[in-house]
Amino acid sequence: MGSRKHISAERRKEEKKSLAFARLGNVPTSPRKMRLVADLVRNMDIEHALHVLKTNPKSPALRLHKLLLSAIANWQIKNDGVRIEDSHLYIKTIQVDGGAVLKRIRPAPQGRAHRIRKRSNHVTIMLEGRDKQVVAETSTEITKE
Repeated sequence: MGSRKHISAERRKEEKKSLAFARLGNVPTSPRKMRLVADLVRNMDIEHALHVLKTNPKSPALRLHKLLLSAIANWQIKNDGVRIEDSHLYIKTIQVDGGAVLKRIRPAPQGRAHRIRKRSNHVTIMLEGRDKQVVAETSTEITKE
């Protein structure tokens, strides 16, 4: 490997150390339904996101809640000795991709058949800590309101 590639690979490794992520694959829910819930918690603080997911009546919210708890546990493993409250974690990215599609046949009138597509999805959550300056600005905005 050339030195330039080696340096960029090391830089990417260092950037990934501050990020914590969790993946959930082959969820038997359509990506469209999962994205509705994922859009609710994108760029939210983790405490608020956990509350939103716990109180949301939609079925994908339960799976995202468990995935977020897994991402928090992964962050704790990477950052041993650091308190979650001090790091001000938030959901940096949440990505919902289409997964495998099961194709089924439903009988239709006059000898025809309709295809049913049972969709699935893959979800990836990345957590990151906010800078102290950003946290101070948001707290002053909240106090002004």
